[in-house]
Parts: sequence; structure tokens; C-alpha cells
Amino acid sequence: MIKPERLEILKKIEENERTGNFDTDVENDPPASELKPEDIDYLRKKLKNRIMRAIVTRIADREIDKLINAHQIIIKDVIGIEHLKEVEGSAFVTSNHFHIFENIALYKVFKKNAPKKYGFYRIIREGNYTAPPKQFEKFFKYCDTLPLSSNKSTMRKFFEALDVITKKDNYILIYPEQYMWWNFKKPRPFKDGAFKIALKYDRPIIPCFITMEDSKEFTDADGLPVQEYTIHIMKPIYPNKSLSTKDAVKDMRDRNFNMCKEVYERVYKTKLHYTYEKETK
Repeated sequence: MIKPERLEILKKIEENERTGNFDTDVENDPPASELKPEDIDYLRKKLKNRIMRAIVTRIADREIDKLINAHQIIIKDVIGIEHLKEVEGSAFVTSNHFHIFENIALYKVFKKNAPKKYGFYRIIREGNYTAPPKQFEKFFKYCDTLPLSSNKSTMRKFFEALDVITKKDNYILIYPEQYMWWNFKKPRPFKDGAFKIALKYDRPIIPCFITMEDSKEFTDADGLPVQEYTIHIMKPIYPNKSLSTKDAVKDMRDRNFNMCKEVYERVYKTKLHYTYEKETK
């Protein structure tokens, strides 16, 4: 039986697609407090935070393996893994955002196929750090997450941390769709933020798009079929330095979105359209 709470969220997604309101948080998340500069140690400079990172990451890796063995995370296929070899140094990874586990699938694939020295960071929303779900609290606080903040001083610390992280060999996952829409298969219109950051640090984007199909055997905690993931890794996108900042951001954003659109239409064998487009014609 599907949980009523999940049905309510799926209904919100349907309604927001119908009105073309794609940048809305549809989850029933608790109110998030402001992340202040003194509350975050982005680079784990404190010994306590370095120790906690090592412990929690080890525990998280074991829990991830349990989820995979229990068929709650199913990575059916990975296409385009060879594109990782085309990038030297750090890169920003973009993906569609539709499940709490999809970033774990990306983490497993990138860590398995990239050189061992590469780290994997996740840029997360403020509320996932200041008011995380209890079962994921330590994960969001210690497993190489980079929370955004509504506080300008905290955001200065955020960018100072990225200055360091991007100078080393790291992947930094960022979601251009912004909010998570549960099991939504279509690519949603992208925000500029991810591409402004990539341009600021002059680093490439590694575009990913995850397609899904219902498992015929396994259901999730909400009573819905577990989604079997095919992870599509596409050719890196580099900033076009001959363009103005505004045009370079738009160029990267549009190229990334069109790659996702192409994968969506090819895999699902249908043209990308949104329900609000039907109602306005």
C-alpha cells in the first residue's frame, strides 16, 4: 500500500507541472534555520570534524552497501563512463534530482570508476544541514557536503572552501533543477547557479542524467516500485571564454539541458513536453 504522505507529494508534483511551477519544494520538510558561519566547518579544519568525517563516511559506505544488497538502490546500467577520463582536475557534476538515493548511486559510480585520489562533494540546500531528516543527520553534516546558506557571511565561507576544493582533484555534485521531485522522469528547466559557479572557477561540467524504470520485484518504504537506474554520463562541457559572463552561463546551461533532453527522448521514446504546455495551447 502506498503511503498517503507520498501520494500527497506526487499530487503536488502533478499540480506544479500543470502550472509550470518547477522550482517549488514539494516535500513536507520542516522549517530550516539559518546556517551561520560559526556553525559550519566546510574544509574540516577542526580535528573533531575530521575524525567524525572518517567515522561517518565508513558507516555510510556500509549502509549504502546494505541498501544495494536489499535492492533499495538498483544501478541497472552506466552509459558513458569513458567521459570521466576526458577531464583532468576538478569538475562540477550535474544531474536530475528526483530521489534521496540518486546522489548515492552517482557517488558509487564515480568513486568506483575515477582515480582513487578524487573526492566526491555534494552541494546541498541549507535545510538539509540545519534541519536534516534524523536518519540522515550525520550523513548531511559529515560526508563531504557543502551546504548553501541564506547568510551572506556563510556564503563567503562556502566560496572560500570551493576555492580550495576546485584546486584539487574533486567532483562536486550540484543540482541545476534545485529541488527534489520524487521519481519525476523529465528534465526540469535549469537554474543558472550551477553554471555561474562552474564559470567562476573555470571548471568543466560533467552532465549526468538518470533514467528509471519500475522494478518488477522490489518496493520501497513508501510502497512504490523501486526505480532501476541507468546513469548516463555525457561529454564534459567547458566554459566558452569568448562569451560574456551572462552568455557563457546560458551557453553551458542550454547545452547541459539539451543533452538531458536528448537522453530523455531517446530512452523513453517520447518528445519532452510538460503538462502546462498542453493546457496553454
